[in-house]
Amino acid sequence: MSRFHRAAGLLAAGCIAAWAAAPVAAASLQSCTDSPELSAAQQGVLLQVSQRVRDELERRGARVALVARSGLALGWFGMRYSHAGVALRASPETPWAVRQLYFACDERQPRLFDQGLTAFLMGTLEPELGFLSVVVLPPEAAQALEARALDDNAALALLGARYSANAYPYSEAYQNCNQWLAELLADAWGGPFATQPRRQAQQWLQARGFRGADFQLPARPFLWLTAFSPWLNRDDHPEAQLAEARFEVAMPTAIEAFVQRLYPQAERFEVCHTKQRLVVRRGWTPIADGCVAAEGDEVTTLR
Repeated sequence: MSRFHRAAGLLAAGCIAAWAAAPVAAASLQSCTDSPELSAAQQGVLLQVSQRVRDELERRGARVALVARSGLALGWFGMRYSHAGVALRASPETPWAVRQLYFACDERQPRLFDQGLTAFLMGTLEPELGFLSVVVLPPEAAQALEARALDDNAALALLGARYSANAYPYSEAYQNCNQWLAELLADAWGGPFATQPRRQAQQWLQARGFRGADFQLPARPFLWLTAFSPWLNRDDHPEAQLAEARFEVAMPTAIEAFVQRLYPQAERFEVCHTKQRLVVRRGWTPIADGCVAAEGDEVTTLR
């Protein structure tokens, strides 16, 4: 059976959810938890947010964009974004659907999904305060990524067999959703890689200085938290990093920094929302926590 599903995100777990409570209690280490049921008003807000993003992409004449959403309590690690994918205007699902890796909890294996932009936003665990980061690539890079991302066989060739929320970026033992995206970028811009796609993609990324984000734990004994979750592993990580109680993991911010360095002409905009307002900022400087607008930001009152 194909491991490529359309609009089936409700059956899947978030990318890095298992890390949300890691410093707090081992019992909280869960990846297959349901997203909160959204009220009609909350759904209405997310519909307005997704429409604003689509309008911005259409205005720019884009056909592909990297998107990352917030939604997990990763502030303890200094991270806003947890889950990323590639939004495609020509998606077979619906215009600007997000192609992404999720872990299918019921089947206990990673799969690729096409999910509409609004549904992508609904994966958040904080529906009343959300952030979305969007990176628009220069034409040549965008064209190459669109071609590979829309190629089902190419996308599936990069799908790892085993999921781990804290997968090490330079190991084929496991994979998380952001790592799949990073390897897809490598395949698009350095490939195509036909013989050993994941290994070749990782070698390309490493040769160009890609680094994951660091999850720094308070002390080495905290590494044993991985024993309490089937979605966390440490056998793929270098011993030198484990000795420092540190996990290096592919995360959206690390991917964005890599893309910005590789393609300085790439453009970014960030959208955030509360229950009452939507804020849009163009550029690479993050919006302040709490969705606090600054001079030059666009602010819209939500209906």
